[in-house]
Amino acid sequence: MASCGGVVRENGTYFVNPNHPDSTDGTGSCQLTILKMHPDICQVRLDFDHFSLNGPEIVNHICNTDQFLVSGGSPAPTICGSATGEHMYIDAGMGQSNPIILTVITSGPSFPRSWRVRISQIPCGAIAKADQGCLQYHTGVSGRVKSFNFDPLTGRQLSNQDYSICIRTERNFCSIQYTACPGAVPGNRSRTFTLSGNSNSVVQAMVGGGTQGSPNSCTNDWLMVPCAKIADRLPMASTCEDKICGGTFNAEVSSVERTVVSTIRPFRLAFHTDSIEAPTDVDNRGFCLDYVQQPCTSNKVPPRPWGQYGSQ
Repeated sequence: MASCGGVVRENGTYFVNPNHPDSTDGTGSCQLTILKMHPDICQVRLDFDHFSLNGPEIVNHICNTDQFLVSGGSPAPTICGSATGEHMYIDAGMGQSNPIILTVITSGPSFPRSWRVRISQIPCGAIAKADQGCLQYHTGVSGRVKSFNFDPLTGRQLSNQDYSICIRTERNFCSIQYTACPGAVPGNRSRTFTLSGNSNSVVQAMVGGGTQGSPNSCTNDWLMVPCAKIADRLPMASTCEDKICGGTFNAEVSSVERTVVSTIRPFRLAFHTDSIEAPTDVDNRGFCLDYVQQPCTSNKVPPRPWGQYGSQ
């Protein structure tokens, strides 16, 4: 374990707050420097085993008081609030001498801050290496993706976010379906996809950037799902959209949540928010989506059920 002022080059190091495992209420700057353990390291993965800082301010959702920053590697967004269970991949660049620096800045009102970030160094030829340009990289046929500081009841969507979430295409899978996560209170409106508008009331899905010919309603905050279509529409729509925003997860303008499918590989989402929320956008939470990869299908006639072949 290492904390403020530390310099680490071992794989599997934990960056922890002062007083760990207790929380800290101090203000200032806490910095950790990561050096490669050998030149053949291409990425550093940060796993937020526990992460709780003061959240963004309530008007424009900007991290003004507390901030977690990554410098020296590929670009990463500034985050605050909660990120427990999330991760980041940082490209480490070529050579031995370029350190990656993690910085936690704390200021403002009293708050029980705590963090425990696991640092993994990933060799260039490792199977665990993420695709280029992916801040987050998920594997497996199914899983869940969330924006930082997401919580359906108390979270605030962070401003100034711009990054990609990638999902490894598993063998023999050709498309992927996304569904908004279940809400915190069964039977109530889920609020698990609220990117723009006043989410204290129902805001319909808005779309843009695709082939439906509809105006691009997602110009400020959006989730990019390449060529998104409603998964269970029959026949499947011939047009698609690339950006989804608003307060309902749907590939078409609607107030009804639907499962969305994308056939564009590699599977990748892109999340973007600007620096302004008020007065148009109020209490947006961000997003939480469950994904399931769909197997490739062929046009071959399926075999008849057992028992219809007769004697051989």
